[in-house]
Amino acid sequence: MGMPLVTWPQVYLKQEEDELTACGVRCYGASMQLGSWEIGRALGIPIRVHASWFLVFFLVTSSLASGYLPANLPGLSEERYWAMGAVAAVLLFGSVLLHELGHAYVALTYRIAISQITLFIFGGVAHMREEPPHPRAEFLIAIAGPAVSVALGLLCLGAVELAGTVGDAGGWRGLMMLGSLLGFVNLQLGLFNLIPGFPLDGGRVLRAGLWAWGKDFYRATVQASWVGLVFGVLFGLAGVMVVIAALSGDLPGSMASDGSWIILMATFLFATALASRRQARLRQSLAAVPVHDLMVRTVVAIPPDCTVADAVNQFFVPHGYGGFPVVSNGELVGLVTVMDVQAVSQTLWAWKQIGQIMRPASPGLMIEPNVPVLEAMQRMSQEGLDRLVVVQEGQVIGLVTHSAIVHYLQLHKA
Repeated sequence: MGMPLVTWPQVYLKQEEDELTACGVRCYGASMQLGSWEIGRALGIPIRVHASWFLVFFLVTSSLASGYLPANLPGLSEERYWAMGAVAAVLLFGSVLLHELGHAYVALTYRIAISQITLFIFGGVAHMREEPPHPRAEFLIAIAGPAVSVALGLLCLGAVELAGTVGDAGGWRGLMMLGSLLGFVNLQLGLFNLIPGFPLDGGRVLRAGLWAWGKDFYRATVQASWVGLVFGVLFGLAGVMVVIAALSGDLPGSMASDGSWIILMATFLFATALASRRQARLRQSLAAVPVHDLMVRTVVAIPPDCTVADAVNQFFVPHGYGGFPVVSNGELVGLVTVMDVQAVSQTLWAWKQIGQIMRPASPGLMIEPNVPVLEAMQRMSQEGLDRLVVVQEGQVIGLVTHSAIVHYLQLHKA
């Protein structure tokens, strides 16, 4: 029996804003938060396991224990095959994690924050907080993952080859087979992900080249996403052909499951490429829209000496806003939001003042009216806010909020 099919598309994604999700573009990074658990940290990055990982872990373990290991290492007990299969599956996903950490390490050298790495049914995904600053950074971050996988593959195969030349390796057959498996899968992982279909690593390399050539990041993203869509369709057709051939007897019947896996992988690539294309279009349009075009111009401010109880009764409840600028003597001194109020025990509302619970004014809370909306969105993400105060020549002239951006996108959806 041949090598089991263990091919995973590794991707690293820009974690998009919630506004894009609300306007019909699925935020893949946010979806990975659902049904996932943190199992540790590496390079200071949370490592999470998605619920779908357990399914593929079982499938890989089962495939190895019932097919690959008995065929290549006969004479062992069923329990031992399953134990070896489980160990091999863990090591395979360890290789996937190292692949993603390769991306993350290079990204961190460019001061790009990685919010998390998630292991899931299709392998792994690293969630970047922002895009690379220039094409060279994009290229180096993209190529780092495949480079780690290829290096691991060559290291494992080299170790197996060396072990085979040292005396009788009969007692080490299990370890040598495991080393060969890890070596071939890592080489497969590295080379497969160099296919130039966005958002595969090869697609990122392609985008870096298009970006350097055309000097337009968003146009390069759209172009690379089109290539990703094409590869998604080609993989899907290849998977269908494998399934048909297996069912008709032209290929071994066991190949039908491989064809089904290829179809699932193709669906994933097509969906993520399509989402990336849509997000690039939206982000390109928002990069050309200044904040003053969609800011809320009627500003209601709260004085810092107002009690929390009065703020709730006179501002939050009547107006229904999620936050208010705090102004004293005509100057912005802070921002108070619903979350700030909720953090205070209700028994203290009558005694606490807004000035005691607000977020003090800082450059991160303010933005000028001529700044692109896209920059405002990035600022909100960095500050963990859903609104910014628009300030011109020291005067508060408006607010830009998540909901205002969502409404703008909905109205201009066509």
